[in-house]
Amino acid sequence: MFYAIMATDTPDSLSARLAARPDHLARLQTLQEQGRLLLAGPLPAVDSEDPGSAGFTGSLVVAEFPSLDDAQQWADNDPYVAAGVYQQVTVKPFKRVFPA
Repeated sequence: MFYAIMATDTPDSLSARLAARPDHLARLQTLQEQGRLLLAGPLPAVDSEDPGSAGFTGSLVVAEFPSLDDAQQWADNDPYVAAGVYQQVTVKPFKRVFPA
C-alpha cells in the first residue's frame, strides 16, 4: 500500500536541510530503484520552484511500504529528522486513484 509522509520543517531549518540533503536523497533513490516511490519533494516557503533563502516549509513523500508501521519507521529514520529539520512528521495511508 502507498503511504503519504507529510513533514513540517522547523523554523530556519534551511542550513540543516542542505547539510542533510545528500543522505535524505540517497534514501529516496533507494525507494525509486525498488519501484516503491510514487513522488517526493519539498514544499517551498514562497511561490517559486527555487525559493532561495526563504527555504522550505516541509516535504511530501508518497511511497509503497508493507504496512503503516513500516512507513512510520522509515519516516522516523529520515536524516532530516536526525538533523532537526523536521518538527513534525505525519504518516497516513494513501489510496492512489490518478494517474491509473
